[in-house]
Amino acid sequence: MRLGPVIRRHRRLTIGAAIVAMLLIVGLGAAVYADYANQYDIKEERIAFQDGAQRLDGVLAKPTNGRGPYGLVLLVHGDGPKNATNDGFYRPQMEAYARAGFATLSWNKPGIDGTPGDWLDQSMEDRARETEAAIAWSRSRPDVDHARVGLWGASQAGWVLPKVAARTPDVKFLIAVSPAINWLRQGRFNLLAELRADHASAARIDEAVRRSDATRALIARGASHAEYRAALGDGADMAANRWDFVRRNFTADASEDLARVRVPVLLMLAGHDVNVDVAETETEYRRLLGGHAELTVTHYPGATHSMVGKSIEDSTLKTYFTAIFAPRELLVAGYLGDQRRFLQGH
Repeated sequence: MRLGPVIRRHRRLTIGAAIVAMLLIVGLGAAVYADYANQYDIKEERIAFQDGAQRLDGVLAKPTNGRGPYGLVLLVHGDGPKNATNDGFYRPQMEAYARAGFATLSWNKPGIDGTPGDWLDQSMEDRARETEAAIAWSRSRPDVDHARVGLWGASQAGWVLPKVAARTPDVKFLIAVSPAINWLRQGRFNLLAELRADHASAARIDEAVRRSDATRALIARGASHAEYRAALGDGADMAANRWDFVRRNFTADASEDLARVRVPVLLMLAGHDVNVDVAETETEYRRLLGGHAELTVTHYPGATHSMVGKSIEDSTLKTYFTAIFAPRELLVAGYLGDQRRFLQGH
């Protein structure tokens, strides 16, 4: 019997087994590290409260040290089908708030993660009322310091935060991240900014503006979704429920409510925001709050609309691995620390 081939085959099998074992060890190590990286220094409690007949399910995240009462930050979502933690994206800031001595209250939008209803049936006034219902629920909690209750909100929440702050004495401060002022102006800015970022031709931009103008005219006269589809044909890219949502909210403008705000505001603006005209937002916040509300404005030149670093957001691979192995690093430098310092001032 020739032993050479047998020995070589055995050696190959041994090397193969070693490689498999090494990959398993590396994979296990990566899984352990990812689990560690996604642990946060907070205690989460599942809660539910009522907004009239509507049940809303959420999370109360508290510091792990002490028994309170803690200050409280309520999170008001931007657009889209978001759950209480925004699929974990909110947890780094919940942790930052906890380190400043604050609890965080957030809830699923209607229709998300088992919560009844449909968030696309809501107006900005509906969203303001549910935020007020969350504040009312928090009054029953002995672990909440009701002299230190404030709101955080991003993007679309810019039409909700001022409403609530202007008419709810419980609210002592606002943290507004990438908020818009006017629904229609924001939509036009977003359309043009995305086209320019895509290096669209002048002809393509003109066509997009034409379709946008036609859509606005239909919305303004209360056209049905069927009329919209008939008028725009292949250019009708909104589903029926989204069409109704836009019809319900297209007149939204934060100006009147902002002018009535009397509490400190932290306004956080990104340098690469294609969703919101941050120059207009800053100008209007300074004009409307000037003289009767303390305003702090922070700029993050490397951030996108969501306060994620642009270099990360531009890469699907980098976003994926950062979210798994270093989720706190998704957010641009300074964003969490600036909020923590703002809260410690309250």
